[in-house]
Amino acid sequence: MPNMDLYNMPMAPASRAIQMIAKALGLELNSKFINTMEGDQLKPEFVKINPQHTIPTLVDNGFAIWESRAIAVYLVEKYGKTDSPLYPKDPQKRALINQRLYFDMGTLYDALAKYFFPIFRTGQLGDQEALDKVNSAFGFLNTFLEGQDFVAGSELTVADIVILATVSTVTMFSFDLQKFPNVDRWYKNAPKVTPGWEENLQTLEQAKKAKSVYFSVYPTASHGISTMVTLDLYNMPGSPNTRAVQMTAKAVGVELNSIFVNTLEGDELKPEFVKINPQHTIPTLVDNGFAVWETRAIVTYLVEKYGKPDSPLFPNDPQKRATINQRLYFDMGTLYESLAKYFFPYFRTGQVGDQESLDKVNAALGDLNTFLEGQDFVAGSQLTVADIVILSTISTSEIVPLDLAKFPNVVRWYKNAPKVTPGWEENLASLKQAKKFLEEKLAEKK
Repeated sequence: MPNMDLYNMPMAPASRAIQMIAKALGLELNSKFINTMEGDQLKPEFVKINPQHTIPTLVDNGFAIWESRAIAVYLVEKYGKTDSPLYPKDPQKRALINQRLYFDMGTLYDALAKYFFPIFRTGQLGDQEALDKVNSAFGFLNTFLEGQDFVAGSELTVADIVILATVSTVTMFSFDLQKFPNVDRWYKNAPKVTPGWEENLQTLEQAKKAKSVYFSVYPTASHGISTMVTLDLYNMPGSPNTRAVQMTAKAVGVELNSIFVNTLEGDELKPEFVKINPQHTIPTLVDNGFAVWETRAIVTYLVEKYGKPDSPLFPNDPQKRATINQRLYFDMGTLYESLAKYFFPYFRTGQVGDQESLDKVNAALGDLNTFLEGQDFVAGSQLTVADIVILSTISTSEIVPLDLAKFPNVVRWYKNAPKVTPGWEENLASLKQAKKFLEEKLAEKK
């Protein structure tokens, strides 16, 4: 039996998710306590393991990976049974699981953290707007569970375990799950089907007794053959997420039928679109009736479904995949988020964000610079979907200037993009169109 080190805060949802995954796989984890309240995550010995200094971080015989959802998938791919139902090989099943994992990170967990976690700093829950976002997120989850027992298909998957770890956190507070009957039914079924559930609840009980210790934990924590097929991509042209999907499609040789969804006019809320994607987000891909959303879930789906066998864009090797997944989650939760908060006000007001927002951008770029130390790509020795997605994010600086000179590895990598990235010229052309569109809109406001 392998013996792996898990650097973690045991009461955190992310740590509990990994513990349950390990239980499901029959793995033993050597838990190493990282006290983020005392700054353990900033000590040189830990930063050497994880330059982003986030927890949980798994070290498996010298291989280090962080971001709980990337860890969860890695453990199943590395140590699970062949074609484990926890994360099966079928590209469509995987795409749904990936979408739910990104939903957990970007929507559900984010909403819970912003509403519930302030109580540990201020003694007060978040405001009504934050509560509305919690209810909205649970509403989406309730929709996902309509007519089924699990969040991503007909069997328990890593998506259930990760989201159960998140949802079980609300048992520390007064929150009525019965308002969401499908979620309530799914949650009540958890003890019957989820390995490690009792341990999860025991840890939560400990957390209730020591709330002040917890929740400072999460720093802002068979292949198809390429063929020309046509898939519908509901999108806003020019957005980073759309451009990432378009470049990935170019790389695997599929043609996208672009369907414009004008979010400025509320197209994403129209019943015909909500029927396709109840979370009403873009881009959304529809492949012969199969709908998947969340950019990073879409790009991995495209490679698994239409890429060459063991494509270097998203190879079969569990360690390589885990690193790619970590970088994708880093893009969503750290890099893209910081750039959005700094850049995107410009598109409404003509002004970028404040110094605090810029500091977060620079911190994220510092992490990216570290990832690129001594290598040409963000997740290994070859171009992967992680490069494509993050290049799409960074290239937004072609619209609003950003000084990358302080990050030499990022500059080197970005300058190499035209030589190695399929669809790069189209990416730049789309950026030019977006810049012109935004300049016209801002001029109209003056």
